[in-house]
Amino acid sequence: MDRLNFKVFQQFWAIAKSYWFGDEKWQARGLLLGVVLFLLAYTGLSVVLNNKRGVLISALSARDEPRFWQTVTIFIAVLVLYAPLLAGYRYLRDRLSLQWRRWLTNRFLENYFSNRAYYHLNTSNTEIDNPDQRIAEDVRSFTQESLTFLLVLVESVLSVIAFSGVLWGISQPLVFFLVLYALVGTIVTTVVFGKPLVRLNFEQLKKEADFRFSLVRIRENAEAIAFYRGEERESQQIQHRFLEVFDNVKRLLLWELNLNVLTNAYEFIPFVLPALVVAPAIFAGEMEVGKVTEAQGAFVRVFFSLNVVVARFQALTTFGAGINRLYTFAEFLEKPQDNQTVDAPDSLTEATIQTVAADRVAVEHLTLETPNHQRTLIENLSVELQAGQGLLVMGPSGCGKSSLLRAIAGLWNTGRGTILRPGPDQILFLPQRPYMVMGTLRDQLLYPNTHIQVDDQRLKQVLQQVNLADLDERFGGFETERDWAEVLSLGEQQRLTFARLLVNQPKYAILDEATSALDLDNEEKLYQHLQAIGTTFLSVGHRPNLANHHQQVLQLSQDKTWQIRQPLIFRQEQLELIELP
Repeated sequence: MDRLNFKVFQQFWAIAKSYWFGDEKWQARGLLLGVVLFLLAYTGLSVVLNNKRGVLISALSARDEPRFWQTVTIFIAVLVLYAPLLAGYRYLRDRLSLQWRRWLTNRFLENYFSNRAYYHLNTSNTEIDNPDQRIAEDVRSFTQESLTFLLVLVESVLSVIAFSGVLWGISQPLVFFLVLYALVGTIVTTVVFGKPLVRLNFEQLKKEADFRFSLVRIRENAEAIAFYRGEERESQQIQHRFLEVFDNVKRLLLWELNLNVLTNAYEFIPFVLPALVVAPAIFAGEMEVGKVTEAQGAFVRVFFSLNVVVARFQALTTFGAGINRLYTFAEFLEKPQDNQTVDAPDSLTEATIQTVAADRVAVEHLTLETPNHQRTLIENLSVELQAGQGLLVMGPSGCGKSSLLRAIAGLWNTGRGTILRPGPDQILFLPQRPYMVMGTLRDQLLYPNTHIQVDDQRLKQVLQQVNLADLDERFGGFETERDWAEVLSLGEQQRLTFARLLVNQPKYAILDEATSALDLDNEEKLYQHLQAIGTTFLSVGHRPNLANHHQQVLQLSQDKTWQIRQPLIFRQEQLELIELP
């Protein structure tokens, strides 16, 4: 997007129409009607106030005291109505903006989490950066600025209609000159400043988001950076990103300077021209002095109403850049995520893994590829998890162990073959990196089924099973909220996530190096508890002793081949390799 054109309005309407024609359309339209009615009344009173300002000047000039006090009384009465009308207009406008933001944010969040779009966004080769900013900031800006510009446009139309009648009665040439003057100014401003300002504002939104994201990463990875003593490297990177923000703002300020010079000179004429036009009639005694004030007020209102594009051009270009960012994000979210491939040749896009609902977990003739189809990891794999037993997946780094889990979870579908699996409510995945949710200790234990009811005694029993017996007491109970990723060690986090298995007791469990930070004793106890609840599980790991807790071992190789091994034989081979000099 590099210019302010009709495409922007198409993108705007594509985002906006769902709210105004959706399930909350009557509430939205009702609020909008209320805002317009307030605006209509406010504009009418503005015409009356403008007229009475002129009458006040005329009364003073003619030394007509009764007329003066009569006008003051009317003026005060109008102001009594004017003030609450203006306040009510602004309240309804902001309330409608808030309602719209709530609805649109919920819609984006629903699409963001639907079909794991948030995951595909991070793993696909897309130019959509900083989705957090687009949901939090761009949605807010979209709703607020949309209403602002709409109501400014409505107010401008009402002002042109109301005050043009005033001007027409004073001087008809003023009306014709005004329309021509505003039209020329709008065309010149749009043609000269449109393209560069939209481009620079688009870049500014992106660079500000990148700078903020880099600061968030420091907070999230503070300990790792401290261990590496990476302060200098991180500081240089953040300073570099801020320098990009700084340089872009400098270019933006230069264009804004030129725009302000033009608009300031352009907007000076309306304050002088009305006096020049009506002066001869006043000097000839054909018109009251107050008509200068009335004509000037009406002329300024009509001029700035016709001149709305020039007056708000900088804000319009920023708004246009935000519309484009939000539109491309919405477009990505509304695509079927499961069928998306990235930079894949057309001949390969049809090769996808089929997932079939079943009461078991198995893969049949599975050939697994990376999402971009550039590399084949596993060829023609067929294996099934036996009910109540464990399958261990092992092999060298990069052979496709974790990728196999992604395919079973439905995160990857590039390749060929079939995956049979039950519904997601029957499988619990423990990823390699423990995930600590924002919430209470109870939420950590129940996740992802935080809605279920489990009494404290059962939770304490599970904590004892994973060797975290005093965890609730240490932090003040199960309703305590902490930044658990910060206050717990990696080993404690792994044991806590393992406790989720014991609380939820799923039919199937998939563990990706879920005990890599634990000692052998803790690891053995956890697997014993897992076997005791009868869960069928698949594990990925590197430690040979993991074979003791599984009934089968799937050994993957770098050459895409695989074989099923018996745990005892596999364990003996690994020990022999370790003992070799």
